[in-house]
Amino acid sequence: MTNFVVKTLANAGALAVAIWLLSGITLDDGSSLGRRTLTLILVALVFGLVNLIVKPVVKLLSIPLFILTLGLFTLVVNALMLLLTSWVAKQLELSFHVDGFWTAVLGGLIISVVSWALNLALPDKN
Repeated sequence: MTNFVVKTLANAGALAVAIWLLSGITLDDGSSLGRRTLTLILVALVFGLVNLIVKPVVKLLSIPLFILTLGLFTLVVNALMLLLTSWVAKQLELSFHVDGFWTAVLGGLIISVVSWALNLALPDKN
């Protein structure tokens, strides 16, 4: 349970950095800081679920592209997962939005690097 919380907080932190750095990724909940934080954590949960359920299937189906591009296709998969998270957030009426594919590619790269760094810094317990 602790590991789940740590990974969700790392995702929320990584998403917050991407929102802060890129104007094309927005969290437009203009109300209180508490409301924005809750929305960010909910989006992090959606992002975690998308990465848990959809990403392995997409990776399995695109193994030839991973081999052909020497792993660079991972950037495209990460961008697609971020766009899917944006779509699901819209369906859940969460105020998270990603403007386009190239913003998602850059956002996916930022989120991957920040999430990796945060997972190193945060405790890893089961």
